[in-house]
Amino acid sequence: MRSRRISPVAAAAALVCAVPALTASASVPARPDDAGAAYARPKPAIIAHRGGTSDAPENTLVAIDRSLAAGVDGEWLSVQATKDGVPVLYRPTDLAALTDGSGAVADRSLSELAGLNAGYNFKAADGSYPYRTHPVPMPTLQAALNAIPRGKQVYLDLKQAPARHVVDAVTRVLNENKAWGRVRLYSTDVEVTRLLTAVPEAHVAESRDATRQRLAEVALEHACKSAPDPAYSWGGFEFKRQMTLQEKFTLGTGDSPVTAQLWNRDAVACFRSGPGRGHRFPIVMLAVNAPADLTSATRLGADAVLVDSPRTMMPTGH
Repeated sequence: MRSRRISPVAAAAALVCAVPALTASASVPARPDDAGAAYARPKPAIIAHRGGTSDAPENTLVAIDRSLAAGVDGEWLSVQATKDGVPVLYRPTDLAALTDGSGAVADRSLSELAGLNAGYNFKAADGSYPYRTHPVPMPTLQAALNAIPRGKQVYLDLKQAPARHVVDAVTRVLNENKAWGRVRLYSTDVEVTRLLTAVPEAHVAESRDATRQRLAEVALEHACKSAPDPAYSWGGFEFKRQMTLQEKFTLGTGDSPVTAQLWNRDAVACFRSGPGRGHRFPIVMLAVNAPADLTSATRLGADAVLVDSPRTMMPTGH
């Protein structure tokens, strides 16, 4: 995961991973004495990140099929729209990152993308590139919805600017399929989020900036200053994240790489403290890729976790 440069105040939250959960205060909603009972929840849903990006070419039907066979509860898929307004599954800004083509998805028609190999740069554990001789196409969102059984969760991460182009394309497909009830929507682009919240049927995650800010306030200030806005129906952030602590001095700066874990029980309580929310605001913890982290996320009460390798992370009896 790409390192992110943050301010000294925000990055200091990295130290929270080595600090016990905060004690309840007047600012942070108090937990009952039986904290275990308060946070006892069913096992979190296991969601295949990009279909299981470690097991197969990401955002392809091959990845979706393999993760479903492994028993996942849902799929997290990256979406962009073609020049002719068709939503397809693809994440990077340049086609050269994963395919044998180049350029931006928005500059190509669906027919132009049809001949590309979406698995061209997928590297297997043995160092080989197996899909260069067994090419896989870039699927449309429609094909993905058809491949994922009803009852499985679907998360769509809209990855494209300008925002209106991809929002309109995704909205049209979800309308045509009457699929709003089975889909949750996410974006790191605040304009995408703003446009999606204008759609009454959409289940939209709050902005990443708002989620990060709330997590940092609980970790650093021991305060729950705000609950999620009712306009948003869920939230998500990495369980652990690589960050860079930058400290400024008179004669320069000093950088220190850190691993931040911002989720703890007080953070979870803060997210679920809003009017009318109770414990029902769904929390998705991203990048849960070690069994110990899955255990911790389960104890914290995560509603869902994102995993890169369903093949290795699906717990027995889930």
